[in-house]
Amino acid sequence: MTFSTQNIVMVVIIGLLGIGLYGVLISRNLIKVVVGLQVAVKGAMIAFVLAGRLNGKVDLGQSMALTVIVADTIVAVVALALAVQVRRKFGTLDIKSLTTLRR
Repeated sequence: MTFSTQNIVMVVIIGLLGIGLYGVLISRNLIKVVVGLQVAVKGAMIAFVLAGRLNGKVDLGQSMALTVIVADTIVAVVALALAVQVRRKFGTLDIKSLTTLRR
């Protein structure tokens, strides 16, 4: 049984999105949530490149992927800086224990 390149890339995209979603939903650690989001965004980035290739506009798919890389890096840096500040202020990165709305 042979698989085409498109089918293999689709499996990789679904796998990355699934792993990222699993990491976001299961983890209680703030840094692990950020890493899960990063993995999911990488799957979306590969999907942009594949969609560009399938439509015959490879340059558009690659430019969208580059835009996603830039935006994703900015979001990751801000989220990790926020996690550092949360750790300094509250002493934990556990999302459940950071609920302060009841005080």
